[in-house]
Amino acid sequence: MDPMSQPVAINPRIIEALYCEALILADEARTAFEKAMRPVTDRDDEDLVRIALSCEALRTTTRMMHALAWLLNYRAYFNGELTEFQLLRQARLTQNYPGADAERLALLDAGTRELVGATERFYARLVRIEKGWRQGGAKAPTAISRLEERLGISAAG
Repeated sequence: MDPMSQPVAINPRIIEALYCEALILADEARTAFEKAMRPVTDRDDEDLVRIALSCEALRTTTRMMHALAWLLNYRAYFNGELTEFQLLRQARLTQNYPGADAERLALLDAGTRELVGATERFYARLVRIEKGWRQGGAKAPTAISRLEERLGISAAG
C-alpha cells in the first residue's frame, strides 16, 4: 500500500506543528495583503487590482481561519477539553473550499499569488488528514461509551 494513501494518525505533535505552520501562514497572508493594499497608482487597471486584492484577501484569510479553528478543536480534544464525540460533530473542514479566482489571481504580484497557493495547499493537506482520520478509525462512540465518558468511568475500570 502506498504510504501516502494510508490513514494519518493524528497526534498532539502533528497538530501543534500544523498549528504553528497555520499561524505563520495566516500572519504572512495578513502582512502581504496589507502591504499590497497600499495605493497602486502606476497601473491602468488599479480598480480591478484593488477588487482582486480584496476578494483574494477575504478568501485567503477565511481559509486560514477555518484551518485554525479546526486545529484549535483538535488541540482542545488532546487537552481533554472536548470528547471524541464532540470533536467528530464540531471539527469539520469544508471539503471543497473554493480556491482563488484565476482571473483575479493573475492581477496580483507573484509573491502574493504564491502565498495564496501555499494557503490552498495547506488547507488541502488538512482536508486529506481529516478524511484519512475519519475513514481510518474515527467512529462515533456508542451511547454507553459517551455516558461513561461523561461520568468519568474508564472502559478498563
